[in-house]
Amino acid sequence: MTTLPAKPASPGPLNRIVPPNPKQAALVVVGFTALLYLIELISQIVPSLTMWGIIPRTWSGLDGVIWAPLLHANWDHLFGNTVPVLVFGFLAMAGGLGQWIAVTVTIWLVSGIGVWLTGPPGVTIGASGVAFGWLAFLLVRGIFNRSLKQLAVAFVLFLYWGSTLLGLLPGNPGISWQ
Repeated sequence: MTTLPAKPASPGPLNRIVPPNPKQAALVVVGFTALLYLIELISQIVPSLTMWGIIPRTWSGLDGVIWAPLLHANWDHLFGNTVPVLVFGFLAMAGGLGQWIAVTVTIWLVSGIGVWLTGPPGVTIGASGVAFGWLAFLLVRGIFNRSLKQLAVAFVLFLYWGSTLLGLLPGNPGISWQ
């Protein structure tokens, strides 16, 4: 037994801000973003592709939960989602690729089902639900890990991109707030 004070815990994987393998994380997130651009290019050739989005409260529109985050209305819509997808997706990988996949699948399904349950009539598409789901994950992760560094980074990101959420409030025609 010793009377020396305990050593402070070294920053472990729970307190990571950046992924343990940044090159792999960047490759995955850039690859996902490249897939979004490829699908938008195909959508420019086959415009009916966007009809595979979420059509709220219809059985035929439920499969849109799977496809909606991959589809965008036009290039401007995709450009608007690109930086949040890259930044939030990369930082959400701090717990490793396995955790990122689990978190992404959960966000993808929960946000899609939420839109299906509460969305307005019409087709809803875009990666915003996944991107801002990652932002929410970053905030919650910092709280649960009791990591001031993670919270600070997530809070700064929220302050920067949080104003975007104001444009999503109900009442803006053509923009889904769900």
